[in-house]
Amino acid sequence: MRSARTSERGAVTVEAAIALAAVVVVVVLCLGALLAASMQIRCIDAAREAARLTARGAEAEALPAAQRVAPPGADIEVRADGDRIVAVVRARAPLLPMLRLRAEAVAVREPGEPR
Repeated sequence: MRSARTSERGAVTVEAAIALAAVVVVVVLCLGALLAASMQIRCIDAAREAARLTARGAEAEALPAAQRVAPPGADIEVRADGDRIVAVVRARAPLLPMLRLRAEAVAVREPGEPR
């Protein structure tokens, strides 16, 4: 009997270590998802701001305003498509590096603004 108990000694410790590692992975993934959702909202806001300001004729203010709102390291692109202004913001989530965030906003150029 004694030899059976000694052979199982430490089994609970190994199981607890595996369970703890699994819990840590789940917590990190949940935090990554929350951070990615927050960054996606910032991308949407930055794209909307860039498109709106450019459509109003404030091209010089559009990019700096979008950079203030966008997540750090985001790529911001603003282009004209006829009388529409299209702003695209792209970023990567830091805890989920394979996740690419993207937001696009479209605004109609204000009447009287040059093309």
